[in-house]
Amino acid sequence: MFPRCRMLSTCLAIICLGSTTSLVHAADALWKAGIAKAVITPDKPVWLAGYGTKRPPDGKLHELWMKALALEDRDGRRAVFVTSDFQGVPKAMSDRAFEQLNERFGLDRRQVLFTFSHNHCGPRLGDDLVDYYPVEAEQVALVDEYTALMVARFVDMVGESLSNLAPASLAIGEGRTTFAVNRRNNLEADVPALIEKGTPLAGPVDHSVPVMTVTRPDGSLAAVLFGYACHPTTLSFTTWCGDYPGFAQLELEQSHPGTTAMFVNTCGGDQNPLPRRTVALCEHYGSMLAGAVETTLKRPLKPVSSGLRTAFEIVDLPYLKVMARDDLQAALTQNNAIKGRWAARLLKQLDAGATFAPSYPYPVHAWQLGKEMLVIGTGAETVVDYALRFKKEYGAGTWVCGYADDMIAYIPSRRVWEEGGYEGGSNLYEYGRPALRWADDIEDRIAASVQKLVQQVRE
Repeated sequence: MFPRCRMLSTCLAIICLGSTTSLVHAADALWKAGIAKAVITPDKPVWLAGYGTKRPPDGKLHELWMKALALEDRDGRRAVFVTSDFQGVPKAMSDRAFEQLNERFGLDRRQVLFTFSHNHCGPRLGDDLVDYYPVEAEQVALVDEYTALMVARFVDMVGESLSNLAPASLAIGEGRTTFAVNRRNNLEADVPALIEKGTPLAGPVDHSVPVMTVTRPDGSLAAVLFGYACHPTTLSFTTWCGDYPGFAQLELEQSHPGTTAMFVNTCGGDQNPLPRRTVALCEHYGSMLAGAVETTLKRPLKPVSSGLRTAFEIVDLPYLKVMARDDLQAALTQNNAIKGRWAARLLKQLDAGATFAPSYPYPVHAWQLGKEMLVIGTGAETVVDYALRFKKEYGAGTWVCGYADDMIAYIPSRRVWEEGGYEGGSNLYEYGRPALRWADDIEDRIAASVQKLVQQVRE
């Protein structure tokens, strides 16, 4: 009776997940998938990233993670999707990691998407937001040591995911949850009262929760990849924690033992979880997000056919005006600690004979999975307009992921650039760039790159 009972249990599990995928023999699987993960919680007092100040850690609510999902289609074409609880991965770090992946495993940039949740209860890395923090020699050494360790751990983890490739089926669906608020159009202090009154909040949002499942031939759920467009900034204390995405992943993994849950921040550059600032709210938002995933899993999912095409390019994003020596010397006199550190650092570079590039190299990815799923990956803090635009242009099954490969800065749309303000105005100095604003054609340049890459993967 045991084999029959086991088969019945497996079938019931598939029904509960709502997947349209039926049991198949391994030889008939359309995909191979490999999963690996690594703890990234520092064991030394690296400061927490973000918020423009010195933030030594004082404890841990739960572990921080980096996770990899390797995919291979029937023709042997491969790609690896990496998620992490980092606040921001700087170019100097990701470039080292990509170079080592190429040397060890033959993977090139078009095959690897390195995303970070932008969690502000995670650790500093390399020169990300370098002028945010007071310069202390001991901390510089700790950050350098930790960053080198994370590069090695990243490369090993990707290698492990490739070695774990095994037959699987993929399926996609979409849920919804509503805690993200456009912070440009709603004062944080006003949001609780507006919600209580039932007053609609202003500004564009993307409340969709894209979901992809990885299911083994025996019907077991090996991984669930899901996204949401919102800053993980519910908390601002100094305790290691994955914020709401961390709690969402923990809840899903507890509900589905043996499953790896992976979160990607879609385009949340101008979105905040509001209200915020308590652990209870953070857990609540995590549960809301996990609940949206669970609801999606109970519905029929769309199977993803075999076939993998990947494309990548670097597009130059010009600055509106590169800083001159006089501009930097004037910035030194302003009552702004971050701007003062930024100006002093750049002046030292000029004194050493450096010149500043007129643009920044911006990473753009496009992956086509079967005929059903398109992944667009973009660097840094893209605002929600990018997701709304590209999903409309490229249709159902389109995922638009920000926070990939390189932190860089806020990436405004044309609308946000024209409105100005924090995400669209003269604030590039916070990210260490040698300018205050992007040129006004930033959205046009990114959209043209995306269009070109999507055409390549859909040929």
